[in-house]
Amino acid sequence: MSRSARVACVFAAAALMLPVVALPQGTIQSLIVKGAAGSIPVTQMNGRNYVEVEALARAANAAVSYQGNQITLALPGTGGVVASTAAGAAASTALSPDFLRAGIEAMSTIREWHSVLASLIENGYPVTGDGLAPYQGQATRSLRLAQVAATSNADQEAMQSATNAFEKMKRLNDKYVSDRSKMKYIDPDALKNDPLDQSLVACGRALGAMIASGQFTDDPSCH
Repeated sequence: MSRSARVACVFAAAALMLPVVALPQGTIQSLIVKGAAGSIPVTQMNGRNYVEVEALARAANAAVSYQGNQITLALPGTGGVVASTAAGAAASTALSPDFLRAGIEAMSTIREWHSVLASLIENGYPVTGDGLAPYQGQATRSLRLAQVAATSNADQEAMQSATNAFEKMKRLNDKYVSDRSKMKYIDPDALKNDPLDQSLVACGRALGAMIASGQFTDDPSCH
């Protein structure tokens, strides 16, 4: 049994009592908590011995909170661990500043590429590989720079999502370039009914939210 567990076994009842805890009868002046520094003063009343909850908490390195008629004594290894774990989880999903800057640029170039494709389709203009190649090239370069800037685990996870967004955009681009080369009719509202485009737009929004919060979040739309 760990030291925290032994302390918990000895003092678990303290969380359920009023601001004093009864100890066995006898002539006692102080209570020593093994594994903790110092001792706790003991008060004798009506033949019984008591210690203050606050003093007990200090000796056990615990935290005391009051709510209504209830006292909660949080021993080490309980609430403190939960708090530190939550803090560690937040830190593990944080995106680095360099990656955030590069990620913003990468997503901007993909968004511009998508906007040009959408404009061509909506206005009935020819959708050609030569016309869209410069936008694809710019997005490719920006994505590579973001990849270089991805240093932490969270950066790498976000980078994968950004890469998936790029691949969605490339498939969308190639699909309509191919339809145009085969002289197929492209409805001006084609993108509104295209599941691939809807998935790309949703992924773009998810990546935008990640950049705004500075935290990686695994979003199904970017898979």
